[in-house]
Parts: sequence; C-alpha cells; structure tokens
Amino acid sequence: MTQGEGSADQVMDAWRRASSARARAARADEAAARQEKLAAATGREVHLRIAEALRNTAGAHRSSAQLQESFARRLSGWAQGGGPRPQFMSGVAEACGTKSAALTLVDGCQRQLAVAASDEPARTAQDLEFMLGEGPTKDATLRRDLVFVSHQAIDTRWPCYGPALTAMGIREVAAVPLGSADRCLGALAVFDPRPGLVGTRTFTEIVGALTRTVLLDPDADPELYGGTDHRDVVQQAAGMLSVHVGCRVEDALALIKARAFSGEGSLEELSRKIVSGDLKITMGDWP
Repeated sequence: MTQGEGSADQVMDAWRRASSARARAARADEAAARQEKLAAATGREVHLRIAEALRNTAGAHRSSAQLQESFARRLSGWAQGGGPRPQFMSGVAEACGTKSAALTLVDGCQRQLAVAASDEPARTAQDLEFMLGEGPTKDATLRRDLVFVSHQAIDTRWPCYGPALTAMGIREVAAVPLGSADRCLGALAVFDPRPGLVGTRTFTEIVGALTRTVLLDPDADPELYGGTDHRDVVQQAAGMLSVHVGCRVEDALALIKARAFSGEGSLEELSRKIVSGDLKITMGDWP
C-alpha cells in the first residue's frame, strides 16, 4: 500500500465511528440520569444499579470514541508523510500507558484465530503464546478472568513462556478476556502497563470499548482497520505439511511452531513459505 492509499476512507470511518460512539455515550448518560431520578423518587435501589450499568456503558463508548479519534489523527498524519503507518492498537497501548499491547481473537476452543498488535514486542509475545501453548492470553480466555502477573512470578507461572517474555525486558503483563456474557471472543494483553492502571475505571472502560464497540457492535471492525493478522496461513501450512509428511495436523503445527521458536523466522513467514512451496520439510527434519 502506498502512503495515503485507502487511508482517506479509513480516516472517515474512524471519525464516523467516533461520532457514533459519542452519541451512544450521550444516550446512555441520559438514560442513567432518568434512572437516578427514579431512584430518588421511589427509593428503589434497582434504579441505581441500572444507572451504574448505563454509566459504565457510556464510559466504554467514550473510550471507544477517543481510540477512534486517536487513530484517525495518526492515520491522517501518516497519509501526509508522517512516518510509519499507524496501527489501531498503538492507540490502545498509549491509553494504557505503554508501547506494547495486543488483542487476540480466539475460537470456541480458545485457539488463536487472529492477532492485532501495537508493536513488534507485543506481536512477538503473542507468537510465543501460540508456539508454547501457555501465557496470559490463554489463561484469561480459559478462566474468563483478569490475569495480572509481574517480575519473578512471570517465570514461575509460565515455565516456558515466562523466561522468554522476561528476556524481552517485559516485567509486568495484564490480560483480560473480551466477549459477551455467554461467549469469550478473545483477550487484551498489555505489557508493562502504566503503574496503577489495572483495576481502574480507565482500564475497565478501555476493555469495554474494545469489547462492545470494536468486536460486538453492529458497526464493529474486527479487522481494526487492516491491523489484524490472521492465523489462517499457519493452519493452511499445517494441513499441507501433514499431508506431505504423513502425520497429524497437530503434529505438523507443532513442527512449524518449533522451527519458528528456534529462530528460523516468524510463524507467518515459515507458513507462507510452506504454502508457496519455497520451504520443503521432510521426515528427516523432525527433532
């Protein structure tokens, strides 16, 4: 893509989504105010609970608007020659007070389907989870709960993933599931977040923004303006390799992961080479 190609439409989409999110926030705030008046008039606590839920919804919509606006401004600057093409997740990371954050989408079996990362360390961290089968995103999606681990506890909790993560200089990681009441769609992982962020209203609203207005709303954009990388090519390569070598798909996938972990290239790079026929793997390549 040349600089500016297709960016004008994405800028317009981001501003449109931001405007829509602010309108939804306003409506939620108005509804909350009505519930608060009812609570004052009737003394019924149920109205206060509804009002609180509506205020939380409004906060998530405002957070979404801020993320969309930030992306629109970044993309406009890039289109005018302002450096590397921005990623939507860079704005999410910035809102969390860090440079590294990643959103991972999963299927019903918690297998990674796609990843959107703010920078290379965040992408590498998610590749490590995919290759090693352990890490904060996996725990967050399996347990449907917040994961927050720091310093030596990272190595202790994840014997394989932990040392690889801390070797990258990361000392703290938070991961929180994204989804609806009956379905987990993925997780947000934040690496070295701003001190004191986790557990705050700001963090809750960022998570709510990604869940409601990026993934679940009718106007949602799971592709995050083209910033999402799918694992489809990895699965395709595993299928082709299983036929060529004569093994199970799971074993073929494990072999690709092992070769990527050994430093021969990223998962996607190796997978594309297998699919294109530029990389041949035989039984003799098994460890």
